[in-house]
Amino acid sequence: MSPSTLPPVSDSLYVWLVIIALALCTVLTRAGFLLLGDNVPLPEGVRRALRYAPAAALAAVIVPDLLPWAPGSLPVFDWRALAAVTAVGVMVATRNTIAMIGAGMATLWLLRWLAG
Repeated sequence: MSPSTLPPVSDSLYVWLVIIALALCTVLTRAGFLLLGDNVPLPEGVRRALRYAPAAALAAVIVPDLLPWAPGSLPVFDWRALAAVTAVGVMVATRNTIAMIGAGMATLWLLRWLAG
């Protein structure tokens, strides 16, 4: 059968095929490490790089929220950025997650209250 003589695929079938294909790709890429285990060892360079993945993902989620900007302009200052700097300082000084969260939230609330 040539491509021009194939029956047309309905829109709903096409959507379901795309959903199934994307789900399969997601499962294979995320579960690949679990399924393969130690049968396929990762090179040392990849292992070192993967150690920084959680911190990089967290920074990619948090930084745009702290310094929002429109394309072609400079970042806009927000009180959340100053509260985040305070929280990081407390974390570096104390290595206490609860203290970091408390200091960051207290700073944010204080700055918002002072700004009125």
